Amino acid sequence: MRLFVTGATGWIGSAVVPELIGAGHEVVGLARSDASAAALEAAGAEARPGTLDDLDALTAAAAASDGVIHLAYRHDLVFTGDFAGSVAADRRAIDALGAGLTGTGRPLVIANGFPLAAGRTITERDALTPENAGPRAGSEQALLALAPSGVRAVSVRLGRSVHGAGDPGFVAALVDVARERRVAGYVGDGANRWPAVHRSDAARLFRLAAESAPAGSVVHAVAEEGVPMRAIAEAIGEQLGVPAASVEPEHFGWLGPFAASDCAASSALTRERLGWAPTGPTLLEDLRAGRYTAAAVA
Repeated sequence: MRLFVTGATGWIGSAVVPELIGAGHEVVGLARSDASAAALEAAGAEARPGTLDDLDALTAAAAASDGVIHLAYRHDLVFTGDFAGSVAADRRAIDALGAGLTGTGRPLVIANGFPLAAGRTITERDALTPENAGPRAGSEQALLALAPSGVRAVSVRLGRSVHGAGDPGFVAALVDVARERRVAGYVGDGANRWPAVHRSDAARLFRLAAESAPAGSVVHAVAEEGVPMRAIAEAIGEQLGVPAASVEPEHFGWLGPFAASDCAASSALTRERLGWAPTGPTLLEDLRAGRYTAAAVA
């Protein structure tokens, strides 16, 4: 297949691109800069200049492809506090990509998050709603609504930790807070959980989803159903040489609500349907190998 990938040079996209090429697919990546274009070409992909705001270009690129994997997100808006703007931009991009695939039966695979349901394990059958997932529920709802119009719509849900060397995400932020404040914190008793998956396993799942997941599918990129936050904090503390301790959510700044939340998710249906079997290291193995904490606290 000739697949159009947005976010192709991001943390997950830069693993998805070689995974696709290694499986014999052609990749066209959306490139918003010369540096991104050069990185794509070095990886063996074709670069298509543009941004998520170029809606006509997104539709045209989707129409010229055998399918789309949409990984880009307006994180620049999130970091300025305009979360509603980032969600709206994502919805527009999904609609534009879907317009290019309508009636073709070709895949449109997106990345999204999990609903929150403290105290129980989420499955692929749990719907995202504004009540359990906030505004980003609208992205998955908009995607799945495309299935009746002949788009093979597939939502790949990712947890707080898509981990590995070089991860710039939530776990790296926890490490930064621990390094700065000299405490590896967890909220309450630290029993709240984060689902986790290694980046290489997530990349393989995106490929499998594009190749064979049915229209209207929800799949879970989960290798570990829920890693307790206290265990994460203790592993960070061991590497940095700082204590692990219970703290208030405010200790983490903007990360506080995420550090305090509880989310466990199963991937049993995903594994059964797509034959996906995670093989990468666990989150705690990555932490204890020093992949997040190369610079120790003095």
